[in-house]
Amino acid sequence: MSIDIIGDIHGCFTELQKLTTLLGYQWQTGIPIHPGGRKLGFVGDLTDRGPESIKVIEVVHELIQMDLAYYVPGNHCNKLYRFFLGNKVQISHGLETTVAEYEALNKKEQQKIRRSFMRLYENAPLYASLDNHKLIIAHAGISEELIGKQNSRVKTFVLYGDITGEKHPDGSPVRRDWALNYKGKPFIVYGHTPVKEVRQVGNTYNIDTGAVFGGKLSCLRYPEFEIVSVPSTMPYIEEKFR
Repeated sequence: MSIDIIGDIHGCFTELQKLTTLLGYQWQTGIPIHPGGRKLGFVGDLTDRGPESIKVIEVVHELIQMDLAYYVPGNHCNKLYRFFLGNKVQISHGLETTVAEYEALNKKEQQKIRRSFMRLYENAPLYASLDNHKLIIAHAGISEELIGKQNSRVKTFVLYGDITGEKHPDGSPVRRDWALNYKGKPFIVYGHTPVKEVRQVGNTYNIDTGAVFGGKLSCLRYPEFEIVSVPSTMPYIEEKFR
């Protein structure tokens, strides 16, 4: 299995194009296809905050439909899904940019993108266990004892991380650093918490290098464990990095 796993995109379509092109993918058909048969993996949070969330949805949906990629949802994906369901959600923390893009479309285009995203989300696993369970892709990670399970506790962990229930002064949840205690055999590739460089702790890799906050969009190539990144075109926001 040869897979290129990409960190949180957050609507940074330009960076997605640059990174996949650097990785050898070709865009002649409008989606990135690798001539050597490699597949892409996405750790979730495709949308929000960045400038081109709709384009990212379209590309990832098409890749999944053609069985050319793996996708697991992130917390921003979950919130957008609830918005499309018509649930009451706060149009904030980045969702406002995606909603503005969506509302600028005509009714037919809105229906199409809503259907595409809902299909993408509803068919996605909470986390992807690949290569005979040697590799797991989960948005915010997963603890060893939750691997193989599917329940509400797993859903909370993979979407939000190992949250304590407390809040930081800015309103963001306090999270335990689960990777420090992970001793499992499967390699866990995740994102969710922006870091300046890909962070490896044991068999875990955090590949969210804050593309939408002016960092980089990064990829972990498997099974090579090679890291490939492209710089962001977005303004740099130091305080967003942990």
